[in-house]
Amino acid sequence: MSDSNVREELDEKHEEDRERRLEAVKRWVEYIESAPPETWGPQQNAVVDGQLEAAQNAGISAAHRKRVEDAASRILDANTDGNDR
Repeated sequence: MSDSNVREELDEKHEEDRERRLEAVKRWVEYIESAPPETWGPQQNAVVDGQLEAAQNAGISAAHRKRVEDAASRILDANTDGNDR
């Protein structure tokens, strides 16, 4: 197998991964639009907490961890603001 074939296979795999992530995001949006925040809020918090814990275990820098926490906080704030309407 040449390097060119390996590169093409990796590009194809990355595209498939991107499509799966995009579909997962679409399913999540459908879910949060159909379920009350009391249902999906704790689930979302568990996902964020899990990601933070995984990042801690991966030995990331404090600066990266702070960026992730800030992003999660902004997402939660945006969702909270959107639910107050």
